[in-house]
Amino acid sequence: MTVHAPVRPPEKPPLTVRLATPRGFCAGVDRAIQIVERAIEKYGAPVYVRHEIVHNRHVVERLKAMGAVFVKELDDCPDDRPVVFSAHGVPKSVPATARAREMLYLDATCPLVSKVHVEAERHHAAGRHIILIGHAGHPEVVGTMGQLPAGAISLIETVADAEAFQRPGEAPLAYATQTTLSVDDTAEILATLKRRFPELPDPHKEDICYATTNRQEAVKRLGQGCDLVLVVGSKNSSNSVRLVEVAMRAGARDARLVDDADQVDWSWMEDVSTLGITAGASAPERLIEELVEAVRVRFDAEVIEDAGERETVTFKLPRVLTA
Repeated sequence: MTVHAPVRPPEKPPLTVRLATPRGFCAGVDRAIQIVERAIEKYGAPVYVRHEIVHNRHVVERLKAMGAVFVKELDDCPDDRPVVFSAHGVPKSVPATARAREMLYLDATCPLVSKVHVEAERHHAAGRHIILIGHAGHPEVVGTMGQLPAGAISLIETVADAEAFQRPGEAPLAYATQTTLSVDDTAEILATLKRRFPELPDPHKEDICYATTNRQEAVKRLGQGCDLVLVVGSKNSSNSVRLVEVAMRAGARDARLVDDADQVDWSWMEDVSTLGITAGASAPERLIEELVEAVRVRFDAEVIEDAGERETVTFKLPRVLTA
């Protein structure tokens, strides 16, 4: 009788995995999601949400399952159910309409976006024309421009826009920025504007939020030493898309945006010895954990948590949900 040796499973190829720190949820996103969850708990389903509460498919689907109904405009909401405004902020006309309809509304605008709104109003009250650096059509930009009368803000998206911009009349200028931009791209646009308009005052505090800045710095470190960087986040998430760009600019051979582990094309891993993983500010940590597990199934992975900024920022919930 022939005795066969047990068949050993093939050895997994080695792989170093570096996890960016910080990554994933920021304080503004966490607050916005809690507002929807607590509203459903307090008032029952359905609770309406104007636009996606944050730009992440998994978050939106989970909240839908709990009883949230996502709509484009207030016209799609009944008068007798609560409505939540998304973390990106809304034009002033939206809460005004909600008040006129006597609706119960909860504003989940990130406090750092609200700060930009306040700064814009302050500049306008002082007679300044405002240059807003941001992406046309992004909900945050729509919300910020909607704080003031039409024509009070000029949108600048690129260095070319900054070169072409013409001051409207004799009004002094001020600027603000979308909170989720590339720090480096914004600096380049600002350098152009300040060369042309040296009198441009700086904001009291930088508009690009701490979470965006911290995540981009963490990804710069990954890009310098990784063959491939995977960014977990949705395609409509501005800060997640920027992380891919930052990784490539920092030196990564390749960088990809994926909603989750199921979107990974494992052929990307050919000739990869060091993989970097991070997540945009609206992506849950659960998606990172599932991605790491999917990597471990295929590779003999050594997972290293990168050193980085530890975030302790928290934002208060509306009193109506905590009383």
